[in-house]
Amino acid sequence: MTDVLDFRPVLLVTGTLLAALGLSMLLPALVGAANRDPDWSIFLVSSIITTLVGTSLFAATRGVPRGLSTRQAMLMTVVSWLALVFFASLPFVWAGAVETYTDAFFEAMSGLTTTGATVMVGLDTTSMSVLFWRGILQWLGGLGIIVMAIAVLPMLQIGGMQLFKAEAFDTAEKILPRAKQISSSITFVFIAITAACAMLYAAAGMGLNDAVIHAMTTVATGGFSTKDGSIGFFQNATIEWIAVAFMIAGSIPFLLYVQLLQGKARSLFDDAQVRAFLSFVFVASLIAWLMADNSGYHQGHDALRHAAFNVISVVTGTGYASTDYGLWGSHAVAFFFVIMFAGGCAGSTSCGIKIFRFLVLFEAIREHIYKVMYPNGIFRPKFNGRPIDPLIITSVMSFFFLFIVSFAVLSLALIAVGLDTTTALSGAGSALSNVGPGLGTIIGPAGNYASLSDAAKWILAAGMFLGRLELFTILVLFMPRFWRT
Repeated sequence: MTDVLDFRPVLLVTGTLLAALGLSMLLPALVGAANRDPDWSIFLVSSIITTLVGTSLFAATRGVPRGLSTRQAMLMTVVSWLALVFFASLPFVWAGAVETYTDAFFEAMSGLTTTGATVMVGLDTTSMSVLFWRGILQWLGGLGIIVMAIAVLPMLQIGGMQLFKAEAFDTAEKILPRAKQISSSITFVFIAITAACAMLYAAAGMGLNDAVIHAMTTVATGGFSTKDGSIGFFQNATIEWIAVAFMIAGSIPFLLYVQLLQGKARSLFDDAQVRAFLSFVFVASLIAWLMADNSGYHQGHDALRHAAFNVISVVTGTGYASTDYGLWGSHAVAFFFVIMFAGGCAGSTSCGIKIFRFLVLFEAIREHIYKVMYPNGIFRPKFNGRPIDPLIITSVMSFFFLFIVSFAVLSLALIAVGLDTTTALSGAGSALSNVGPGLGTIIGPAGNYASLSDAAKWILAAGMFLGRLELFTILVLFMPRFWRT
């Protein structure tokens, strides 16, 4: 006997999210009107259409049974993200910011997944309402990713994310009385960090609009800029160090900030993945410093600043660029290609494989080595002082395998549509890890994705989507058994 999948809860949640997206379109409309930008009316129309569709879906499915099954949660995650990307892309086309719907969809997907890859050129002269919309997309995407990582992925037991189930909603009483309060507290923290970043950017010399947009994309580790030259346009060391600090802040689990506000400061410093993440970016920055210094393009403190900035930007998946690190030599190109897969911490806005999975993998390998050395010994891999369930290790191993396979498939697909090997490999890795810039002269830190074919852009958009939703959520929908039982 088959269990019929009830789509109504999926449409209810999707409608709610679309209504929220429609209301958020009023912000660039207001910014555009204040700046006498003719595109403000386009965002007003887009807001009305999106809000009407969202409220219609909500009204049509209101009163359905509360709660989501595992299958419904997986389907809801995929359907809602695709619906949000579709409607978020409309203002780009109608405002003439891009020439085709393919470009608009690519830009919206890059924004909401906080990838930061762009097909737009001439950002320095683009209307403020469009630039503001790009910033809002990444900010909303970053907040949505945190909620998804805390509420949805642990429940679905995806890629080892169930490791954090006991730290969030299962023991919510230990943090705050209700799960809803956790979400509201995280939103408050997210807004507060963004506001602090914007004020510091403004104090360092950015204009108000630039400061607000860059703050949204920095904390969301998204990387969309208001300038074609990215952060490097400003040629301001203070701005770059501020960006470094807030890119790191966006890559720390936001639940730890909530606990920090409650006076539990040790929870931030005792977390294994936070320590591992900070250690990794420190060592990687030192290595990049040597590369930058030896290249002759940057020296001393200047080399250290560019090394730290670009390493942290790539590792966290932000995708800002302060200089073309491809000029530091072929070894630097290989180095940045490797570190783009690392990612930040789970429960943050950052992307990539995530540090905690490397820690789980290391613990599993160490346990196996100990068992080889001491066959009669009893060893248990641990994370944050707690034993790791064997199912979590299996889930993490499966994630690594699927990540490698997905990377290979995307790379081959991009080569098949005419991209050179460097562009295809780095583009696939950048999309799957949601980093943004790739390597080479076309999509490297000094280029963008505008010149790629439509086929390549759709493949890369699929890669961004696959990487942001942690692979399993999407791939499981292609299994016939998912729809039958």
